[in-house]
Amino acid sequence: MARLAARVRIPLLFLVVLVILGQRVFPYDIAWWVSVPLLGGAMALYFFVGRVRAEPVLVEPPVRGPWRAANSPASRVPSHGVHAYGQTYAIDLVFDRPGVSRPRRPADFPGFGQPLFAAAGGRVVRVSQWQRDHWGRTSVPGVLFLLAEGMVRELFGAGRVIGNHIVIDQGDGRYALYAHLRRHLAMVRPGDRVAAGQQLASCGNSGNSSEPHLHFQLMDHPRPTFAAGLPFEFAGGVPANGTFVATESSLQSL
Repeated sequence: MARLAARVRIPLLFLVVLVILGQRVFPYDIAWWVSVPLLGGAMALYFFVGRVRAEPVLVEPPVRGPWRAANSPASRVPSHGVHAYGQTYAIDLVFDRPGVSRPRRPADFPGFGQPLFAAAGGRVVRVSQWQRDHWGRTSVPGVLFLLAEGMVRELFGAGRVIGNHIVIDQGDGRYALYAHLRRHLAMVRPGDRVAAGQQLASCGNSGNSSEPHLHFQLMDHPRPTFAAGLPFEFAGGVPANGTFVATESSLQSL
């Protein structure tokens, strides 16, 4: 049921919205007692339905050094408040969070440009690196802008939400997503084989991002639009919100 919900939730939500809005253009009318439950059901599917319950997969931390875990599945599930885009067990990792309260260029953040590594071995199936790294959205006006901007990004699909990204097929129906990467600095290409611990890219601030950070998740489909999130655990455990130090482990490539 969870995987079926993942496959249909985004197309269904867009279809329902288009049908409702289409009443203003095309000669048909839908009663409110039909349109409201339809929209409510599609939104419920987007937010609340689709949790895959399985044993977590052990992977290496995709970062090195002092990082802060935010929106962690160790704190809540779904970690980002929704199941959509395979985010059920996703984690955000921020390098030495500075607590900035005003807009700043991405290069002003200590995490910008930090190296990012493969959490497990596999084959690269997708690389996108054309989107710009925008200014931080850590001030109050910036956060409000981020929320409004996020709704607009949704209209253009998952790619504009996750920004520059890499997807790696780890085998056994598991795909790792590394999102919000720095523009034009991916070190792999589709079809490449990578080993656990191999550098993939650099931390950036592309897509729906408030400051430079890595969004990492495991999912059961190479495209987040149709993916269900899968549970994982870093060697040493998935950190709850708070600072931790990630070091290289001895996991073997898948």
